[in-house]
Amino acid sequence: MIKYREVLTKISVHPLFWVIIVIGIFTARFKELLLLFCIVLIHELGHAFAAAHYNWRIKKIQLLPFGGVAELEEHGNKSLKEELVVVIAGPIQHIWMMAIGYMLFEAGWLHAELYYFFMWNNIIILAFNLLPIWPLDGGKVLFNVLSYRFPYLQAHEKMMKLSCVFFSVILGWQLLWNSNNIMMWVLLIFLAVSLYQEWKQRRYAFMRFLLERYYGNKRGIEKIAPIEVKTEDRLYTIFTKFRRGYKHSIIVHGKYKEHYTLDENELLYAYFTEKRTTSSVEELIG
Repeated sequence: MIKYREVLTKISVHPLFWVIIVIGIFTARFKELLLLFCIVLIHELGHAFAAAHYNWRIKKIQLLPFGGVAELEEHGNKSLKEELVVVIAGPIQHIWMMAIGYMLFEAGWLHAELYYFFMWNNIIILAFNLLPIWPLDGGKVLFNVLSYRFPYLQAHEKMMKLSCVFFSVILGWQLLWNSNNIMMWVLLIFLAVSLYQEWKQRRYAFMRFLLERYYGNKRGIEKIAPIEVKTEDRLYTIFTKFRRGYKHSIIVHGKYKEHYTLDENELLYAYFTEKRTTSSVEELIG
């Protein structure tokens, strides 16, 4: 129970949401603003409580007008089941919220204008978050699926490229048919900045993925997969073949058809502890 209470201390409001709050106050839309805030808060708490259930480390939860961003100190070594449950736990909150809204409306406890506002914003936030664009929930599902089919770094690059494609489609639609929607422009700017920052930090994210493996976070390991390499291959090149959910044994093919087998931890130890960041396998096995 304590870990769920601690989640509430991690919540902060993004400056973008404060802009919406100010607009709501000046336009006398306090009830609608309160409903919007509750929708966003419940959506994000869905993510946070699911993460807390699995004992994930939660750094910060920022509330945005279209959902939120939960910053987790987990870097790609959890099981696919855990990853998907945490991601889907946000969008699924809208289902029961809309069901309760409908029952309150039918019972006459919620007047029509407020009911339609509540339902419409639930649908919009749900649909927007399911877009396959990073860092939205749909983008995270896309990355999780790709990272179990491709090496981590390759999956991340594919996810970024697909996110940019879908972002371009939404941007084109905005330019042609929705150019007067200021709120949508703000959201698109947020997505563009997020994509740019994620692309810039892709190598850093990859290093965190490797470090978690090195320090023993193996909860998401489900299978064993060998990686075949040559003696001249460098350690970093081999790391780019690492996949989520797999423990790797490194099969080294020598110059004279001899074979060596190394554990992935031996390579990670050499790279991170011995600082042999430019070494080849040949230098490692001596």
